[in-house]
Amino acid sequence: MDQLLIDSTSTGDPARHRSFTDLEQRLHAIAPAPTARGRVALIICRGPRGARQTPPRVTLSIGTGIPGDAWGRNPQRTDVAELAVMQHDVAQLIANGQPLVLSGDNLILDLDLSSQNLPTATRLRVGRALLQVTPKPHNGCAKFKARFGHGALQFVSTPTLRHRNLRGIYLRVVEEGEVAVGDEVEVISRAERRNPS
Repeated sequence: MDQLLIDSTSTGDPARHRSFTDLEQRLHAIAPAPTARGRVALIICRGPRGARQTPPRVTLSIGTGIPGDAWGRNPQRTDVAELAVMQHDVAQLIANGQPLVLSGDNLILDLDLSSQNLPTATRLRVGRALLQVTPKPHNGCAKFKARFGHGALQFVSTPTLRHRNLRGIYLRVVEEGEVAVGDEVEVISRAERRNPS
């Protein structure tokens, strides 16, 4: 595994922080992400003290997620947060030249992660693993703000954009399997979206 000099205490470069208005305008200029078949752009493991590692391949397993990741060391872990995932083009937009590992997510995917495309319980084949979208919202936090700025936190939290899941989503492992950078991501089954009555 390649060890990167970024850990859980790392903060971002304020000169790279974009305003909410800039992020919103640039979002509309991004080409639509794939909705049915995408690919794995990056795998990230948060090792001891959150030190980021970018293995070229991992074997995802139930109850472990990515071997050695911080999630697996949490004694109070639940499977609804097994794998934190972010959409590649959105991660690049927010990072603005900073390393994508700074976000702390486990998988960066070239795939539309919006709630319309991937409602809760949707299943994805990622490499050889089968994963499922969980209901847990993936929200920005104080660390996210420190790394990417107030504008980015507002961007991922604003109600009018919340359905886009710009901060990302959580997945859980349904069937273990190997996943490598560049592997295909395929939507296997979409759960029906429930409209509030």
